[in-house]
Amino acid sequence: MEEIQSQSDNYRSSSSSASSPASRVPSSNFFYLRKPGSLRQPISFEDSPEWEDTDADVRVEEGGDSINAATTPVSPSLSKLNSGSLPSPPMPEAAAVTRKTAGASVVWKDLAVTIKGKRKYSDKVVKSSNGYALPGTMTVIMGPAKSGKSTLLRAIAGRLHPSAKMYGEVFINGAKTRLLYGSYGFVDRETTLICSLTVREYLYYSALLQLPGFFCQKKSVVEEAIQAMSLGDYANKLIGGHCYMKGLARGERRRVSIARELVMRPRILFIDEPLYHLDSVSALLMMVTLKKLASTGCTLIFTIYQSSTEVFGLFDRICLLSNGNTLFFGETLACLQHFSNAGFPCPIMQSPSDHFLRAINTDFDRIIAMCKNWQDDNGDFSSVNMDTAVAIRTLEATYKSSADAAAVETMMLRLTEKVQHEGPLLKSKGKASNATRIAVLTWRSLLIMSREWKYYWLRLILYMILTLCIGTVFSGLGHSLSSVVKRVAAIFVFVSFTSLLSIAGVPALLKEVKIYASEESNQHSGALVFLFGQLLSSIPFLFLISISSSLVFYFLIGLRDGFSLLMYFVLNFFMCLFVNEGLLLAVTSLWQNIFWSILTLVTIHVVMMLSAGYLRIRNELPRPMWKYPLSYIAFHTYSIQGLLENEYLGTNFAVGQVRTISGFQALHSAYDISQSSNSKWENLLVLFLMAIGYRILVFVLLHFHVRKNVSLHRIWQCRKSTT
Repeated sequence: MEEIQSQSDNYRSSSSSASSPASRVPSSNFFYLRKPGSLRQPISFEDSPEWEDTDADVRVEEGGDSINAATTPVSPSLSKLNSGSLPSPPMPEAAAVTRKTAGASVVWKDLAVTIKGKRKYSDKVVKSSNGYALPGTMTVIMGPAKSGKSTLLRAIAGRLHPSAKMYGEVFINGAKTRLLYGSYGFVDRETTLICSLTVREYLYYSALLQLPGFFCQKKSVVEEAIQAMSLGDYANKLIGGHCYMKGLARGERRRVSIARELVMRPRILFIDEPLYHLDSVSALLMMVTLKKLASTGCTLIFTIYQSSTEVFGLFDRICLLSNGNTLFFGETLACLQHFSNAGFPCPIMQSPSDHFLRAINTDFDRIIAMCKNWQDDNGDFSSVNMDTAVAIRTLEATYKSSADAAAVETMMLRLTEKVQHEGPLLKSKGKASNATRIAVLTWRSLLIMSREWKYYWLRLILYMILTLCIGTVFSGLGHSLSSVVKRVAAIFVFVSFTSLLSIAGVPALLKEVKIYASEESNQHSGALVFLFGQLLSSIPFLFLISISSSLVFYFLIGLRDGFSLLMYFVLNFFMCLFVNEGLLLAVTSLWQNIFWSILTLVTIHVVMMLSAGYLRIRNELPRPMWKYPLSYIAFHTYSIQGLLENEYLGTNFAVGQVRTISGFQALHSAYDISQSSNSKWENLLVLFLMAIGYRILVFVLLHFHVRKNVSLHRIWQCRKSTT
């Protein structure tokens, strides 16, 4: 304790010197902080401000859908107000939301989270956290990087991975229950948006995926979400831009991701880092918008790393974490008094949030070591010369024995006992049917594909160019016996190179998988729904590519005349592209990385080309690997064989003046085919079954691997918080 006291005195003296009357700036230096009972109030801080402690005042109104609780545990009131301060930042205009939301109280008691290591659950990320959130308020979980903020938020929302264990209890409106679908919304730190849709279109399709009922009923919900997040001026603008059109800025994109959850009209909204990658102006606009949203009755709980003074003044309550330990929970102004009581008063020219994070961030110890020589020559380097570990222990011990902790316990007791019989239980909202979701995803994907020219239209142009090149190289072959080997080469090159060119669609498929993962995490979609939607939407574009390329190749090479023969060629090539699209989607779902996906696909296609039976006849391939199983799992084999059977079965070639040989005999030395007239249809059936098989593999990967990868990313962030 002597060490703690000495360190605290040292830090107090350095902080006091930084904010001494001699160095104090004029009254224009102030903080926008919310005084209890008002939206925000410009104030200035003294070195040791006088605080007045008041008892907790709790009011629980009966007979309503919401709990109106006003609490002021150890509510501070400053001794002096700055009369010459600037006005507070205005609220967004033309964005008033008249609809009230029935919020819900949230209480977490003795909440702890451990992450499974290599052998056991050893990494404790959150340690015995207590707190609550009330309707119509904003509760922020603040702390330095790697402090367990996101883990605590996910634990309260019930979104931890199964490999993480949670201890403690979470109460919703006084009842120990899990949050049900539609009763809450969760916004991840990074949400994948659809760049080629406008804000209104994106939210409308999200509403169709989430809500049951008729399409016309979703428009009012979408407009409410747009107004709630002050997106009226951007409703008809593209989110991320396509072609040469500029998209939204990061602040607007972040608000769109929040608006996506608002279409469900949730009672509780969880947001992980709403100010992630936002500048100061966008951050202030975001928090003012969220403050307006909270005023409708919604319960807001979110994490934040750092904020400006104006943003800090909008918070109702703050939960301060460091290395998983709760250093304070209560109203934002009371946190200043808590630091002052612990011996760390906030200097007058420093933002409160900067001061809090400076005192509890262990990374500053490295800065102290780096600046030590500079300090010796130039005096104290501000107030960074304290031991952070000692400060954390001091703050934790001070909080546990303070009236703030007692007030939190009292409020939690009242919310879990009294409200247990008065607060309405949350109910699960209905979901849209799977048939509706498949139809919505199909139509949305068709719209995206029609707008994203570089994904399908550019591929169509590339296919046409490649087909023209192959057709002109192998044109004028004639129909003699000597042209058989050259026609086999032309068909092999056509099938192999066009299949290899389809790898250009990997970025589009990767983006679709990421959108699926983002929507599936909030139960807006499912593996089967996504698979059918992607399947149905890709068929028109694949058929357009197949028929245009087939016509160019067929007539340039001069294949046999006959409408039925031409239609089989088109159908065979379409099935080849259909199988290849399933292979691309499977590999993309497996890696979810553009580099590894392209590298894997190039390797697979090269191996399939080697075992397709052209470079060496299939029966002569080495059996252990190349014939069994590679030549049988390569879709090139069945596509080429079917096209050659379509061209040569039933034909004859003259040898001399009296002898003729069949097309099968002429082709047998160049490529192995079957003599059966139904063989080409059997090859087509094999291609169809392979396409179905790849889709089943995609379903398994989406259902397990993609979800596991998303969860592992969250677990990695949790483990990172303990390092």
